[in-house]
Amino acid sequence: MLKGIKYALLIPLAMLSFACSQKSTFVLLPDLDGAVGEITVTTEKGSTTISEPMRSTTVTGPNSAPSDQVALKEEEIQATFGEAMAAQPEPGVVFILYFKPGSKELVDSSAALINDIIRIIADRKSVDTSVVGHADTAGNEEYNKRLSTKRAEAVAGILSSKGVDTDILKITSHGENDPLIQTGDNVSNRKNRRVEVTVR
Repeated sequence: MLKGIKYALLIPLAMLSFACSQKSTFVLLPDLDGAVGEITVTTEKGSTTISEPMRSTTVTGPNSAPSDQVALKEEEIQATFGEAMAAQPEPGVVFILYFKPGSKELVDSSAALINDIIRIIADRKSVDTSVVGHADTAGNEEYNKRLSTKRAEAVAGILSSKGVDTDILKITSHGENDPLIQTGDNVSNRKNRRVEVTVR
């Protein structure tokens, strides 16, 4: 339930259901990377889905349907939401590091990116850097889960050895279950043997 909210700034959400006691306006804006999702605004009297950026709908109370959608101008968006938009965190910087087959050893071109990662961590004063390991489908699923974990730990270890605080590193792994390139089973693929480092 949303009470006392005159405007709501929504940056792509899949679904919103609510009852309102006062007038509320909902606007769909692009995400920080330019992507646009959609929002659905629902009351007891109706529903509308916004899937185009810079469009809005207004609800005057729980017993009213969402209004027809209206396209807003950039200056209207800035006047109403400029302060909230300026307060949003910067999008994360993503590095993809690749590995030799069946190994936790980085290929040379990826090893060369380590200093760039450290520089971005320092520049952004990051307190949240994720290190996510992945594997291709060569080998069985359990083996690939262990290997992807070892890859993430190896990258975290390199960063730590060069002065990065381990407390900011969030280490996870997906094994073979989140490939960049879809393949069949037991397929060696360079782009799927990776660690994704996201500096926030």
